[in-house]
Amino acid sequence: MIGGNGSFVDIVLSVILFPTLFQEAFINFAWGAEDLFWVMAAKRLFLLLPVCAIILGCWATIACLPTVVVRQKRVEFLTLLLVTWWDVGKAIAYFWGGIAKFTLSLLASLAALVKILFFAVLSIVQELIFAPFRLIFGATRNLVSSQVAWVAVYLTLFWCLIEALIFSYVTTPLVMDVFSNITGENLHPYLIRVPLFIFLLFVVMGSYAVLSTLVNSVKSKNIGAILGIGAIEAVVLFVEVMFLYREFVDALVPWFAQYSANFELGVTGTLAIATFVWFGIRSLSWFLFASHGTPVLMQIIQGKGAEVFAKSEMPKTRLSAISPEFVNKIKEESAWFATKGEELLAALILPPLQVVASGINFCTLFLSGNHLFELPFTNMEAITNTRALLENFSKRGKRKPAEKTTEKEAEYTPQKELV
Repeated sequence: MIGGNGSFVDIVLSVILFPTLFQEAFINFAWGAEDLFWVMAAKRLFLLLPVCAIILGCWATIACLPTVVVRQKRVEFLTLLLVTWWDVGKAIAYFWGGIAKFTLSLLASLAALVKILFFAVLSIVQELIFAPFRLIFGATRNLVSSQVAWVAVYLTLFWCLIEALIFSYVTTPLVMDVFSNITGENLHPYLIRVPLFIFLLFVVMGSYAVLSTLVNSVKSKNIGAILGIGAIEAVVLFVEVMFLYREFVDALVPWFAQYSANFELGVTGTLAIATFVWFGIRSLSWFLFASHGTPVLMQIIQGKGAEVFAKSEMPKTRLSAISPEFVNKIKEESAWFATKGEELLAALILPPLQVVASGINFCTLFLSGNHLFELPFTNMEAITNTRALLENFSKRGKRKPAEKTTEKEAEYTPQKELV
């Protein structure tokens, strides 16, 4: 009898503690400590978590079965227990399939990333190449569409700078001699050229301003203004010819003498050539651009402003070096990165979480007779926060007593009616 009782107890204990027969072997196999590195890594990745979930399910099942005796809805409880095992199987299948899906998604994302980087570099190079042309095109459209002759203004300023620069270089020796005779010291050319350039720039611009005023007086047929401005223009002509263009012609004398054995220009010839040069340069520059650019410059200097389009009439042009297509492409790729990152995160997190959730469902089934998680997880939104999860679980737990009360009321209602 003792031996028989001992055998019976051993049988009962072996049934109750049957996971101990294989759990150590399963865990050691899934851990793979003595295997090669890549075999060990594969076992721990694919087998360790499912093995732990199965062992936990076995122990939870052993704990749940004796409680069937004291539970009210035994059939529903046993059904939930079987469904929990079904969820474990699905979770393990989702886990293995999720690893494969994540690997394929990662490879596809890397390939798409390489493609995006290639086209991004190509787009950046294209933007750098076409940026100067785009700037020129945008500026040209603004200049052409404007009522103000900005091209003439820029050409007038540019010509004044060029003329002042040439005369600064030509007249520097003369100015140095004058200052040397006054001070008795030889000044460095750079100390002379910079202030001389600024001075000559205002002289040249003033010459065009006087010429523009003379033309306006002639157009208005104002005889008094014509005589006054004409006298001022004659003085300007004398000053520029005597001090600027004469020096320019003197600089060309060696070139004249190179083609003539007995070349003597004289004062009269020098002044005559200088006058013709002044008249030719002023005429060509005036009729080409200065006649339109000088009045605008005078209005700006006098504070009258320039007549431009109203804001509603301004042409809508871009001066940016970056095309809108390039900006839209960057926005699209940024949205793609965000979407693909969420997909990869879901593919990485959801498969193992489903296995863990299936094991936790065994524990909550034993404690309260309900599942905590609804499997399978289809997306990241299915993983709710802890507070919402507990609220949903408490609602499912309170639903059964209400149903029970309703059934009792339904049983006693006919009796009350009979009475």
